[in-house]
Amino acid sequence: MTVLVNGTAVIPFAKRSLSILNYHGVEEKPDPLFPDAIDSNTFKWHMDLLQRYCNVLSIEKAIKLLKEGRLPPCAACITFDDGYANNYEVALPILKSHGLVATFFIASGFLDGGRMWNDTLIEAIRGSKKEELDLQKLGLGIVPISTRTERLEAISHLLTALKHRDPVERLDKIEAIANISETMLPEGLMMTSEQVKALSEAGMGVGGHTVKHPILASVSVDEARQEISDGKAQLEALTGTPVRVFAYPNGKAGKDYTRAHADLVKELDFIGAVTTERGVATQNTDHYQLPRFTPWDRTPGRFLLRLALNRWHTKPESVG
Repeated sequence: MTVLVNGTAVIPFAKRSLSILNYHGVEEKPDPLFPDAIDSNTFKWHMDLLQRYCNVLSIEKAIKLLKEGRLPPCAACITFDDGYANNYEVALPILKSHGLVATFFIASGFLDGGRMWNDTLIEAIRGSKKEELDLQKLGLGIVPISTRTERLEAISHLLTALKHRDPVERLDKIEAIANISETMLPEGLMMTSEQVKALSEAGMGVGGHTVKHPILASVSVDEARQEISDGKAQLEALTGTPVRVFAYPNGKAGKDYTRAHADLVKELDFIGAVTTERGVATQNTDHYQLPRFTPWDRTPGRFLLRLALNRWHTKPESVG
């Protein structure tokens, strides 16, 4: 299939490989703090292009066809991580209007009023009326936040500094930052149990993403097992259907998860798992380390070009 991108003919879909797109939230309107984040209009034209040019599959079916060497041309899967309420409120109606299926990897412990640590940090900085946050007692210095640029730099710096900390220590520091910011934090960022059940009943896939979203490499193997198995069990009880696929929190091979975690996922009766390593999957790809990419592109031409170029990355890094 030949596609014109800015007047240039490209053939992006010749290889029988699997592209897995990775979304998180889909805002109803552009976010003033993060204007490049995916909003409803952007998501609509993403789905328009996928519907027109790709064979969009459920991830379970894609894994089966991948194993059998029977993927259709331009095979693609749509996935979401974490379980944001706007997945149900904004993304689901758009998916249904296009007749497309997606899989939602949900951290079960944040349903029904919970909030992920990174969102607590982001919203604390977004909503603070202060010009700087004195975080010296937390070992994080004095962080200026008087402008949008400073707020973005502060968020990036603090997310990086805290991401791989022990989960209990990280939560303590995040709560302290929220208190120092003197921000009224928003509620309802994550889905309710009923919304997850409705996703499943609408024909969408539900996948495991642990309970509390720890970086698996930062906790013991026993804790990782508990997080993975408990998240799976909670989602199965909620939807009444088997949860067969998993997404590693953060998802970088060797840094966020190891071979031991991939083996755990297999042992716990998942048929496959997805990472955040760049590339596409082929028949030779480890089904417990399937690559994904996030489509940040702001124009249809760039979106299609990324799909095309991504297909050259058929050997993503993995842990042996």
